[in-house]
Amino acid sequence: QVQLVESGGGLVQAGGSLRLSCAATGRTFYRMGWFRQAPGNERELVASITGSGFSTLYGDSVKGRFAISRVNAGNMVYLQMNNLKPEDTAVYYCAGTNRPDSAYDYWGQGTQVTVSS
Repeated sequence: QVQLVESGGGLVQAGGSLRLSCAATGRTFYRMGWFRQAPGNERELVASITGSGFSTLYGDSVKGRFAISRVNAGNMVYLQMNNLKPEDTAVYYCAGTNRPDSAYDYWGQGTQVTVSS
């Protein structure tokens, strides 16, 4: 059974930092990503990473503040979030895929991140 489990969310003041973790079991994914969804908004890509981390991609709103990483192409993926802003408040989801079209087909349950002003 494939599972992705996120942890590390919580409440933080603006300007603070959080580190999210995602543990995937049951399958090794070539590409893993973090997405977020705030109430009333569509789900958006935050960051993705492929292979052993040579290739990363970030959403425009988090560039320079967030960093995605993984260890040895393994199934632990991290999202370091610095200089958090109230607009970063959302449920953050971890996802994985091996599909050639890169569509994500495995998702975690999500972890809440709340940034207070």
